[in-house]
Amino acid sequence: MSVQSSSKPLRVALWVAQTLIFIAFILFGCMKLFLPVQQLASMWVWPGEVPEWFLRLMGAIDVAGGVGILLPALTRIQPRLGVLAALGCVVLQLAAIMFHSSRGEFAALPLNFILLALVSFILWGRGSKAPIAPRGQNV
Repeated sequence: MSVQSSSKPLRVALWVAQTLIFIAFILFGCMKLFLPVQQLASMWVWPGEVPEWFLRLMGAIDVAGGVGILLPALTRIQPRLGVLAALGCVVLQLAAIMFHSSRGEFAALPLNFILLALVSFILWGRGSKAPIAPRGQNV
């Protein structure tokens, strides 16, 4: 299906979702990458209870997911990478839901479910309903 054949409201909603995910994942990723563990542990319980390398790795994965959700679509360079990033973010949110549930951290789950809904919407929309055409390709 070409970009032109999808509805404008759907395309706008996808851009909004991609932007929100970009902001959220970059924000949370940079916090996990750069804030001291003690400061993060005062905001969330788990950062003080996992190895620091794990916390920093989660930050790097968040940043990569945020960039991957938006940059390929904006540049139209390999835009299918955005679909793969959305798939990775779906898997990440499912893992986060299992992680927080197993630890009894149920207060964290609403945010994870919201993020899961947004990245699932992006995966569905950019994967089949309103894909971004690669640069130089007319659809």
